[in-house]
Amino acid sequence: MAKKSAIDLYKEALQEIRSNAAAVYYLYGDESFFIDKLQEVISGLVPDEQKDFNFDLIYGNESTPAKVLSVARSFPMMAERRVVIVRDFLKLKSQEGADGQLSDFESYVKNPNPSTVLCLIDQKFPDRRTSLGKSLSGKNSNVSDFKFSKLDENALPGWIIQWTYQKHKKNIDARAAQILAQLVGNDLHLLSTEIEKVCTFVDTQTDVTLGHVKKIIGSYREYSVIELKEAIFRRNLDESLGIAEQMLLKSNADAGEVIRTVGFFYSVFSDVWQILRLVEKGFNRNQIQSELGINPYVFKYKWQEAAQFKYSEMPGIFEALLDADRAAKGFTTLDTPSILLLLIKRILG
Repeated sequence: MAKKSAIDLYKEALQEIRSNAAAVYYLYGDESFFIDKLQEVISGLVPDEQKDFNFDLIYGNESTPAKVLSVARSFPMMAERRVVIVRDFLKLKSQEGADGQLSDFESYVKNPNPSTVLCLIDQKFPDRRTSLGKSLSGKNSNVSDFKFSKLDENALPGWIIQWTYQKHKKNIDARAAQILAQLVGNDLHLLSTEIEKVCTFVDTQTDVTLGHVKKIIGSYREYSVIELKEAIFRRNLDESLGIAEQMLLKSNADAGEVIRTVGFFYSVFSDVWQILRLVEKGFNRNQIQSELGINPYVFKYKWQEAAQFKYSEMPGIFEALLDADRAAKGFTTLDTPSILLLLIKRILG
């Protein structure tokens, strides 16, 4: 059975919470975006006007197992349900043994308060070999546990496409999704913010295009790194240098902008290198797409970009990117404009 993606798990948890919430949830993993979103949904199970008496958000390093369990076992006041959310669950500590142990949650999970939804959140799951770990496992009928891992960069464009439709009911072009992924990286909180900006910009239109993304990027970044990328992949040196000079002019030759531009191109050429590496090994196009797990619509553009460079060029390009990054951070006597212009010349040979 194929492993479920983070967004599939999110959809599954969302549907369950809204239709028939479990008595206990354990949400964990390195990707806090989906966990935070589900926390909002679980919090919303109690109407705002009832929250004063029936909703508790507790932080593990500020409370104890006994206090949490006392709240969870208490009945709601003039309401049908109580919600208790514990962030950093594994940091709950007893005070000289008087306020219980984490293992005390085992008995609660076996017989939870039917009018309470208890949501435990942490980056890690308790050791599944222990009785606590076993009791909090989704194998227990009273518990639903969901692990959210960081998305691989290759999965980001596909996630952007799915999230844009699920959250905003809009269809984003695969090329636009790829650019957003390369610009922002795998910070889903920041990516969701940028997606919201673009969707707000298109207003009532249902399709989000690369042109929309370019306008939004230009409005808040004040330079056209997208156009620079396109010129470089056309291998047009004069055009690339001209765009770079305009970028530097708008940013007042800020070293920070150069550092971000270098980071963007590192992401871009990492994709190119992965494809060319597999081509070098004899993989065909379909095999490479499957191996890298890239959305087929996005892969079409990445494949076209990779075709503009040779595998033998990759070491020199990454060396140029590393040198530019170090130079922009002060390890050189070159001025900022020279750093970026030299980088472009080295990339294009």
